[in-house]
Amino acid sequence: MVTKLLNEQMEFKIAELDGRLGYYNTLTPLYAAFHEDDKTFSLMWTEYDDSFPAFYDAYIADQQRNGRNHGILAKKNELPPPNAYTVSCIPWISFSSFAVHSYENKPYFFPSVEAGKFYEKDGSTFLPLSITCHHAATDGWHVSCFLQALQAEADSFEKYLSEWMDTQA
Repeated sequence: MVTKLLNEQMEFKIAELDGRLGYYNTLTPLYAAFHEDDKTFSLMWTEYDDSFPAFYDAYIADQQRNGRNHGILAKKNELPPPNAYTVSCIPWISFSSFAVHSYENKPYFFPSVEAGKFYEKDGSTFLPLSITCHHAATDGWHVSCFLQALQAEADSFEKYLSEWMDTQA
C-alpha cells in the first residue's frame, strides 16, 4: 500500500540525475531482510508492480532467492535501482516518533517510511508509522494526502487479499 500510494504522488518520486531535477515514473521499495541467525540485516528490493498479486509474488520470489544471503546487499552482484526508496519495519517496538536522515546520500529527495509494532488501544489496532521527507520536494500537504490515502487503503485491505486469492484459485 505504501509503495502504491507514494507512486501516485509525483512529489515523492523527485530525483536529481546529472544535475537535472526530474522524477521517476515509479519507486521501487528498498527494505531490510533480517537474519535471525546473527541478528543482522541485508538490503533487498523488489521491483514495484501495480498488480498486488504480481508484486507480492515477486516479493516472495526475491525472499526465497536472496533472503538468506548475508552482506550489505542480499542480491549478490546487483546494486539497488536508482529509483529505490527506503521502507522498513521495526516490529519489535512501538514508537511515537522515529526519523531516518540520509546525510551521505545527497541529494536524496525520496521519502523514508518506517512502521513499528502493532498495538491495541480501546478496542482498535494501531500501527506506528513514520515518514521522513525532504522538504525541498514535499510539504505537509503532500504528507497529509499520503497518510489519508493510506488510512483509506488500510480500512479496505480486504480487497488486496481477495485480489491475491483470486489469482491462487
